[in-house]
Formats: sequence, structure tokens, C-alpha cells
Amino acid sequence: MRNPPVSGHGAPVPLVAVAHGSRDERSAQAVEALFARVRRLRPDVDVRVAYLDHVSPSPAAALADLAGRGAGEVVVLPALLTAAFHSKTDLPAALAQVRADYPWLKVRYGDTLGPHPLLLDAVERRLAQAGAAAAPDTGLVLVSAGSSDPEANGVIASMADALAARAPWHSVVPAYASAAAPAPGRAVAALRDRGAARVAVAGYLLAPGFFADRVADQAFAEGAAAVSAPLGDAPELARVALQRYEEALRTAPVTVP
Repeated sequence: MRNPPVSGHGAPVPLVAVAHGSRDERSAQAVEALFARVRRLRPDVDVRVAYLDHVSPSPAAALADLAGRGAGEVVVLPALLTAAFHSKTDLPAALAQVRADYPWLKVRYGDTLGPHPLLLDAVERRLAQAGAAAAPDTGLVLVSAGSSDPEANGVIASMADALAARAPWHSVVPAYASAAAPAPGRAVAALRDRGAARVAVAGYLLAPGFFADRVADQAFAEGAAAVSAPLGDAPELARVALQRYEEALRTAPVTVP
């Protein structure tokens, strides 16, 4: 096995995972639990968590701290399940400012956690924990937060197709908690109208909070039999995070526009 890439001080390159952030304390707790699992898998790596909004530290503050401690290189990983506005615009803009302030710091930018086949395993894990099982008379709704980015929403539709190919569900459809249609409740009702005796709902969400609560409320109001918990610290997510970290180490550092 090859030796891991190292920073200027001979230690593995630090990892800064950047999550969206929420006023709901459960969200940050779930993100911290996920990256605590990552630390257990790679105790040699300095793993830190930052947030785009509502929670400290910000990405700039986390990277400034590492630069101030002498780090010469860092991997920034978007702790997001799809590539959309935050990973395509918000975070790159923050990284550009960091590169301007600390031009010696090599910043490598990783891919978002999803899509990835292991996340389908995580979705199925959470469904099983919610008591939902695939069956020809049971429909499944896969719900993401939703985005104004059609490409991001298309990823969820593709994942719904992949889940349908993995198990004998009546049918699997995508839904979105915001910004796109159908909403979770409408998707549940549509499946029941199409003959599904039961409908389960899988939340393709990283953490508890506003969207997870909205999904559960709407789904149960329309007669859903089960709603799975957010993916949170599922072991599959930790494995994906480390894979994205390793992949980022092989990319070129970001540059100031």
C-alpha cells in the first residue's frame, strides 16, 4: 500500500468538510457524528468540519486556522449529497478568497458526497431501520431537499431508477422538499392512486432539520407507512467521504480567478 500524501510537516493532508449549516442543532450534531466516524477510520488525518451558514466555523475560518498552524496543503470536501448552487458557487467563491489571503496554501477541492452507489446502500439501510421492505405492492418515494438546478434534481430521479432496479418495489419515484415538484405528500398520494397498497419514503437528506421534518409531516399526512431517517452517520457515507478525500489529493489545487 502506498504511503498517504503528506502536508509540509510530514502528516497526512488535513481534511475540511463543509456542510450547509442550519439553525436546527440536530443538523450540526448529525454532521459532527458523521465526521467523527471518518476520524475513527482515519485517525492519522486532521479532520475538521465547517459550515456555509448558521454555524461556526466558516470555511474561511477553518482554513485560516490551518494556515496559521503551518499547513501547506488541505483538502476541502463539500459535505453535500448533490452538486448544486452551494458546491458550484458558494464554496468556490469562499475558497477563492482563502487562496487570495494565503497564496502558499494548496487547496484541493473534492467532489460532493453524492451521487455514489454506496449512498444507495445507505438509503436502503435507513429504510430497513424504519421497518420498510421492498415488495411488489409497496411503492417508494425518494426525497431530496430539492434545488433550482435541474441537473441536481435529475440526479435524484436517476437514483430512484437505480433503487427500482435493486429491489422489487411496486415503483420508485423522486420527490423534492422544496424548489421542484412533486412534493413528498403529492408523490405519496400519486403512488397510492397508482395501486400501491403501502408507500415508504426514503429521505435522501444528510441531517435532521427543517426539510426532514417537512418530508415526514407531508408523507404521513398522505398515508405513508414509513419514513426513513436522514442518512446522518451511516457508515457508507464515511467511506464515501474518505474516497472523495483520496480522489481530491490527485487533483490540481484550486487557483484564484
